[in-house]
Amino acid sequence: MEHPREITTATASGVLISTIIGVGVLPLPLFAVQANNTGAPLVTVIAIILAFIGLSVITILGMRYPNHSIIGYSQKIIGKWLGLFLGILFVLFFSILTGLASREFGSVVISAVLKETPLEVTVFVMLVLAAFTTRHDMTTFAYIQLFYLPFILAPALIIVVLSLKNGNILYLQPVWGNEPDIRLIISGVFIIAALFQGSFVMTIIIPSMKKARKAMKASIWAIIISGGLYTLIVIATVSVFGTEETRKLIWPTLELARTTSLPGNILQRLDIIFLAIWVVSVFTTLLTSYKLTIHMLSQLLGLSDHKMMSFFILPFFFLLAMIPQNVLQMYEIIRVVGQIGLILTIGIPVLLLLIDSVKRKRRANNEHISKV
Repeated sequence: MEHPREITTATASGVLISTIIGVGVLPLPLFAVQANNTGAPLVTVIAIILAFIGLSVITILGMRYPNHSIIGYSQKIIGKWLGLFLGILFVLFFSILTGLASREFGSVVISAVLKETPLEVTVFVMLVLAAFTTRHDMTTFAYIQLFYLPFILAPALIIVVLSLKNGNILYLQPVWGNEPDIRLIISGVFIIAALFQGSFVMTIIIPSMKKARKAMKASIWAIIISGGLYTLIVIATVSVFGTEETRKLIWPTLELARTTSLPGNILQRLDIIFLAIWVVSVFTTLLTSYKLTIHMLSQLLGLSDHKMMSFFILPFFFLLAMIPQNVLQMYEIIRVVGQIGLILTIGIPVLLLLIDSVKRKRRANNEHISKV
């Protein structure tokens, strides 16, 4: 399938950043502290490195097959039927992520802002909004993501930097953690790395890039910026609240915004502004997982247009979103799904890259022998 190549390297990087910075921002410091108390920033950095490895692998594969998404080149690498099976797994996984992201959005909104609004209404409205937006082509989708990026990054950085003035560096010592438990650290690394799984969108972005060979540059900048913000959020939260207080908070980043004010007390609480930013970031993340799901499903079904799938699959997302009975159960499911999903978003691409490299080397050797 031919794709119009209109997406620039900067735009591709913007899509990745807008996607990565999403629903996971609120519980991020809690995940990090539960993994390694004062060593929470270190766990976050390790998770970012793991996420970058996964993103690098799918970027390399995309650069090798610049005219195909993962649905297309997986069939070329491991065969049609195995490739189709993998495609079904990817669609199911990102369907679950879409449902959970919309549920997390609804839970936060009814808890912090619209307390009298039914959960089902907030979830449904966000899914409908995403469904309408996913009907656009890939280039329009990318520029929508890029448009919202400054509204996500700038205020978030300002809030984090301002909150650091209330921090205590002693809360971050020792930097490697107080009595670190390797099992908890590994689990925490996987949970935080799972927050970057939206970067899998690179597999469908590369076929629409003007210069696919520069896709790695876009990936590197995306990880540096989004990973840097995530690390700053963890450092700021732990330095302000300490590890014990952070453990008691469901959404530590939101509490951080509540304790932060602008110089001169122009605004004494920034949580309302932060929630507005968060809603935008949730929308961009949800939009990506929704787009990724219907794009891959359309390719599996051999459809030339993905638009008909936008509303057809919406009820399925809604039902998935309603499965958790409460917030605690929701985060337990998110933890499990996120960690298992790493097998799909990192493990499978690594395996595909190894198989493809072996096949390429064997092909090169055969060509060399035939010439001799």
